[in-house]
Amino acid sequence: MNLILASGSPRRRQLLTDLGLTYEIRLREVDESFPAHLRRAEIAAYLARHKAEAYRADLAPNELLLTADTIVCLADDVLNKPADAAEARQMLARLQGRAHQVYTGVCLLPGDGRPPVVFADETTVHFRPLSEAEIAFYVAHYQPFDKAGAYGAQDWLGLVAIDRLEGSYFNVMGLPTHRVWAALQAFLN
Repeated sequence: MNLILASGSPRRRQLLTDLGLTYEIRLREVDESFPAHLRRAEIAAYLARHKAEAYRADLAPNELLLTADTIVCLADDVLNKPADAAEARQMLARLQGRAHQVYTGVCLLPGDGRPPVVFADETTVHFRPLSEAEIAFYVAHYQPFDKAGAYGAQDWLGLVAIDRLEGSYFNVMGLPTHRVWAALQAFLN
């Protein structure tokens, strides 16, 4: 099967490349709103499947589409991508010194009519306390406006703020590679 990645995320691209996979990228704008009754992992899984459905009609029988969506939750508050620097600083001020959860939903949709495989992975991330100066430096120099929760685990803030993880580091980057690999193997066997 030909793997299709429906994501503009450079981190997801790199992770699939690091897995040794060959894939094609297809991009399309998809509404990322979700029903208000959903919580945490349900949101991430819903969004991944919702994105995949937007591509269903265009898939050839020999294609397998991979979509993903990552959200950051502090209690039941979903911290999406910040709209601007002020919102990014506000999000990071809320996360500093606390634990929060990162959920990545994944959908693998085969073009041959088989049902999709949808799952979400959870990682708890513990941040050490951060100063206002550290937060301001990060937002000014790294402009994390394309990242849920206003940070990337792989960049400067991840290096200085994350003191402990419970779960997959790669899930925090945007793709639970261990689960994706196992799901892909199941499709191929």
